[in-house]
Amino acid sequence: MPDDFERMWSDLAPVGRSATSGGYFRQPFTAPERELADWFREQARARGLALDSDATGNLVAWWDPDGGIVPDVLAVDPPDSVSQRQGLSRTGGVLTGSHLDSVLDGGAYDGPLGVVSALAAVDELRERGVVPARPIGVSVFVEEEGSRFGLACLGSRLASGAIEWEKARGLRDRDGVAFEEVVEGGGPGLLDGVEMFVELHVEQGRDLVDRGAAVGVASEIWPHGRYRFDFRGEANHAGTTRMEDRVDPMLTYAMTALAANKQARLAGERATFGRVEVTPNGTNAVPSQVLAWLDARCSSEAALGELVETVTRQATERAERDGTAVEVTAESVSDAVTFDPALAARIAADHESGDWPVIPTAAGHDAGILAAQGIPTAMLFVRNPTGVSHSPAETASIPDCLAGVHALAETLERLAT
Repeated sequence: MPDDFERMWSDLAPVGRSATSGGYFRQPFTAPERELADWFREQARARGLALDSDATGNLVAWWDPDGGIVPDVLAVDPPDSVSQRQGLSRTGGVLTGSHLDSVLDGGAYDGPLGVVSALAAVDELRERGVVPARPIGVSVFVEEEGSRFGLACLGSRLASGAIEWEKARGLRDRDGVAFEEVVEGGGPGLLDGVEMFVELHVEQGRDLVDRGAAVGVASEIWPHGRYRFDFRGEANHAGTTRMEDRVDPMLTYAMTALAANKQARLAGERATFGRVEVTPNGTNAVPSQVLAWLDARCSSEAALGELVETVTRQATERAERDGTAVEVTAESVSDAVTFDPALAARIAADHESGDWPVIPTAAGHDAGILAAQGIPTAMLFVRNPTGVSHSPAETASIPDCLAGVHALAETLERLAT
C-alpha cells in the first residue's frame, strides 16, 4: 500500500539532515539526494504509476486515464520500471511535482513538500473515485537549487529545452567535477505532451501569514540573476606588509557587498552576497583573489539591470582606488515570469473557504522555467509560519500541509477532468 502524507514526510525527515545544524545537505547526485530519488521510484511503483526518466535524471511518474498505461509502453516496459527513452508523449498531460535537492544547510520543505503533496493528491483523487480525462504526472526535477553546478533549475531547463546539453555539460561543481561526468546526457523530450504544470511549494516569505491564509496561488516570479565577481590583488604577508602598501581585493569586495546592500535597500529590491571563495584563504596572508557571487532579484527586468549596473560601477571605482581589479560574469539570468492569469484565476476561485489569494514571489522555481518555455503553468503556496526559507528554520504545520494536498488535488481535478 502507498504511504500517506505523514508517513512519507516521516520517511524523508532524516535523509541528508545535519546532526549539528538540523539543516539539509541534499546536493544533486550525492548519496542523500540519490536516496530520495530511489524513494520516489518506490512510491511510484507502490501506486502502479508508469515511471519515466531522461538521461539527466529527471523523473516523471504517470497516472494515465482509467489507471492504464499507454499501450506501446506496456509492451516494452512494465509500470514498475524506469523508461530511459525520451520523447514519450502523453498528449494533454497535466504535470505536478517539484524537486528533492536542497541548498547547503537548507530547510526540509523547499522542494520535497511539492513532491510528497503531489503523490498524496493522486491518492486523494483515487480515494474519491476521480478518473482523469488527461494523464496526470508527478515530476522530480534535478538540480533545482543550483547548489552543486551553479545553474538553478538545471534539470527543468534541459527537459524543457531552455538550455542545450552542449552548454550544460561543462558546468563544474566546487571540486571541479563536470556535469557530464555525473549524468549520461540531457535534452528535451521527457515533457512531450505536457499541456499544463502545477507546482506546489512552501511559501518563502510571510505573505500568507499576514493574510491568515493556508494556501495561495502565484501571480508572478521576479526576474533574478547570479553574478560572479572576480576581485584580484596581490598576495602578501599580513604582518610585514604596511597597510598603505597592500593591494587587497578583500577590501574591494567588502565595499562592494556594502554597496549592493545599500542600493537594494534604496530601491526596495534584493541583493545578496552569500558565497565567497578566498585565495590563498590564510589567516596571516593578504589575499590575491576573492570570488564572490551576487544574487540579485528585482520587481522588474529594468530594475534588475539598473541594480547590477550600479553595483558593478561602484565595485570598479573602488578597485581603481585600491589598485585591484574586478571582473563581473553573469552566470545565469532569468527574466520575469507572469503565470497564466486565466489559469491562476481558475485555480484560485470558487472554493468552500472562499477565493485563494493570488500573490507574487521573488523566489525562482522549475515552474518559472516551464512557463517561460510556453507551458501554461501555475503554482500553489503553503503557508510558512516563520517566513524563513533556505534555512533549517523553514517550516509548515501538518494541518497546512494537508490543506495544500487537498488544494492540489482539487486543482488537478479541475484541470484533468
